Amino acid sequence: ETPDADGLFMRYGGIQTAQSYGVALNEGGGAWFGRSEAALRQGHATLVEAVPKSHVEFLQSLPFSLTFGDFFFCHAGIRPGIALESQSAQDLIWIRDVFHNHSGLHPKIVVHGHTPVPEAEVMVNRVNIDTLAYQTGNLSALVVDGADKRILVVSGERG
Repeated sequence: ETPDADGLFMRYGGIQTAQSYGVALNEGGGAWFGRSEAALRQGHATLVEAVPKSHVEFLQSLPFSLTFGDFFFCHAGIRPGIALESQSAQDLIWIRDVFHNHSGLHPKIVVHGHTPVPEAEVMVNRVNIDTLAYQTGNLSALVVDGADKRILVVSGERG
């Protein structure tokens, strides 16, 4: 895809992702933001060359959501009132306020992230497990055992 001029990829782990493929996007003073379009394109081209096609194909094959039992898993959340199977990819990836402000039940309990919280939130209609692992070093997960739900947190290095 086209390089992200507003830096979303770079701000949220892009530099580290590139490094994992042997590409240093922070060379030349360390600052990525404010670079010329030519530098953006060159960094993008280098990263595209370094990432194996099989990795790209794997990521492209992944669904935007999954349903297991009474749980619906997605990145950001759902649009209330829309059937789960009719949710748009845009909402599953980016929705925030409309979803968070909805206190009614959904067809399934929605497990999501996208909106960081200090500790995982378990509510009657949703569970937010985004505890900003890349910054805090704390990775949260939802453990489901029958009707029981609990949060598991593991700590590691930050960044």
